[in-house]
Amino acid sequence: MSTTFPLSKPIEAHKETLHELVLREPTPEDARAVKAIPYWVAADDAVQLNPTAAHAYIVRLAGIPPSSVDQIDIGDFNKLCWVIAGFFLKKAS
Repeated sequence: MSTTFPLSKPIEAHKETLHELVLREPTPEDARAVKAIPYWVAADDAVQLNPTAAHAYIVRLAGIPPSSVDQIDIGDFNKLCWVIAGFFLKKAS
């Protein structure tokens, strides 16, 4: 299963202009490779994003280079960080 994320501003990746990113769901292999989860729980139980880990997951899940992730509008990046965290925060069935 994948998630399509529309970008508010296009980016360049692999010599193409992208207007959206298609993110596949992460696997345990991705988590081992990134060596972090994209969030942590603070002392007050608030979920805090880990943008460094989220960046690494975007690279892997969208299949784009880190330099392309760095082109993403900061508002889009924040939303993408939450999308990535959401993969890990799903309620158990």
